[in-house]
Amino acid sequence: MRPNILFILSDDQGAWAMRCAGNTDIFTPNLDRLASEGVRFENFYCASPVCSPARASILTGEMPSCHGIQDWLCRGNVNADAHPYMKDHPHFQSHDIGIEYLAGHPSYIAELAKNGYRCALSGKWHLGNQEQAKEGFMKWFTISGGGCAYYAPDIYENGTFTYCHDYVTDVITDRALDYLDELEKEDAPFCLQVHYTAPHSPWTPENHPKEYLDLYEDCAFTATPDEPIHRNQVTSAPLGDTPERRRENLTGYYAAISAMDANIGRLLDKLECDGLADHTIVIFTADNGMNMGHHGVWGKGNGTYPPNMYDSSVKVPFIIRAPFIKNGCTGAQKSATHCDLFPTILDMAGADYKLNDRQPG
Repeated sequence: MRPNILFILSDDQGAWAMRCAGNTDIFTPNLDRLASEGVRFENFYCASPVCSPARASILTGEMPSCHGIQDWLCRGNVNADAHPYMKDHPHFQSHDIGIEYLAGHPSYIAELAKNGYRCALSGKWHLGNQEQAKEGFMKWFTISGGGCAYYAPDIYENGTFTYCHDYVTDVITDRALDYLDELEKEDAPFCLQVHYTAPHSPWTPENHPKEYLDLYEDCAFTATPDEPIHRNQVTSAPLGDTPERRRENLTGYYAAISAMDANIGRLLDKLECDGLADHTIVIFTADNGMNMGHHGVWGKGNGTYPPNMYDSSVKVPFIIRAPFIKNGCTGAQKSATHCDLFPTILDMAGADYKLNDRQPG
C-alpha cells in the first residue's frame, strides 16, 4: 500500500521555536509528540531565508537562482479586476494580474498526481496567481497574498474570495479536516498540504486567542537573546526595541505557534481516529527561519539590509513521522535542506519520476 502524505508548513518559524528543540519557554505538545514518534532533524536548512523563494524551492527542488523567485512576491498574486466586491477589504492583496511564476518548473505535487495521488491544499500559497489551482491539485483553498490579519483572512475557494472574521489558523485546519474526510474515501493515496500563516506577524494581542496569549503571561522569555538592535536592522519589521515591545512580540509569536500546535493536534487526532496514522507520512517544517532578537535582529533574512544568512534565519524545524520509522529518534544530526524534499517525498511514495540537472536534492 502506498502511503498517504500530510505535509504541514509553518511560516517564519525558527528551528529553535519548539519545546522538543530545547526551548523551555514555548508550549508545543503536539509537535513534541510528533517528534517523539518520528525523527527531528537538528540541522535542516531552507533554500532561502525569505518566504516565496523558500516555498518555491520546497515545491520544485530547485534553488532560487534556478526557479527565479528570489524575494517575497508583493505583486502577481491575484487579478484585482476580477473581484471588485473585495476592493474595500483592507487586507486584500491584489495588486495586478495573477502571474504564473513557476510555469515550466517541476513540482512534486504534479509528479504525485501523475502517479495516482489525490492532492489538496489548505492554506497559504504565495507563489503567484493564487486563484488558479496549480497542476496536480484537485482541491484548492488559499488566501490572496502572503499573509493576513489573523482574524481577517480573505479565503479563496471555488472561484470566489470570502472575507471572514474567524481565526485563520482554525480556518485552515477546518478545511484540511474536511479534505481529509473527502480524500480518505477515495480509492487512491492522498497528499494533503496544510500551509499555515502562523507564526508570521502580526503579533499584537488582538490577533490571537486569549487562551494562548495567557500561556505566556508570566513567561520570562529567557530562551531568546535580548541584545542591542543590529546595525543593519530594517525599520519595517516589528521591532522588540523596548522591554514592552519585546514582550508583546514574543508573546504573540509564541501564542501563534501554540495555537497552530493545537490545530496540528487536531490533524494528528483525525488520522488516529480514522485509522490512517499507520499508513500516513507526516512531515512538519517551516518555509524559513526567524530571528526574534537573535543576533540583535527582528525578522528573517530580510530583517536586515543587506539581507543576512544567520543560522536562525536559515535553520528550520523538520520532523517526519512515517510507517517505516518504528522507534522515535529525536535530534538527528545529518544536515539536509528543502531541496531534498522533492526526491525524498517521491521516493517514499514509490513514484516514477526523473530529476533534472537543476535539482540538487
